[in-house]
Amino acid sequence: MRTHPGIAESREKYELAAESPAARAVTGLTFLTGLYLAISPWVVGFDRFTTLTVNDLIVGIALALLALGLASAYGRTHGIAWVAPVIGVWTIIAVWVVSGHVATTATIWNNVVTGAVALLLGLGATAMGSRAWPR
Repeated sequence: MRTHPGIAESREKYELAAESPAARAVTGLTFLTGLYLAISPWVVGFDRFTTLTVNDLIVGIALALLALGLASAYGRTHGIAWVAPVIGVWTIIAVWVVSGHVATTATIWNNVVTGAVALLLGLGATAMGSRAWPR
């Protein structure tokens, strides 16, 4: 199956997409967004809200790992790029869903802005494979 011409051509197309400067910027910024989300409870100072802290840590690590996969092997991982915008949406709503009544202005701003950035970058990562790239 690996040597099938359609699969090889498709993989080559996605690898060309991942090598563009725009794609590198998107995956790099997505990685940094994931790292920031993972450490944000300690940076912003809401680490006393355990459930939101654990959520942001896990979701941030997942986003960073997804970005690493997209950056290193987009031809093999492009099918899961849709997860990045979903993580962004979850990050936006998690402050109310996970933390309940303990949401503060700092937690809301942190998660909404970080989630919006992750959503936009995730949409960019998802769209990378659909562009026509020169050979």
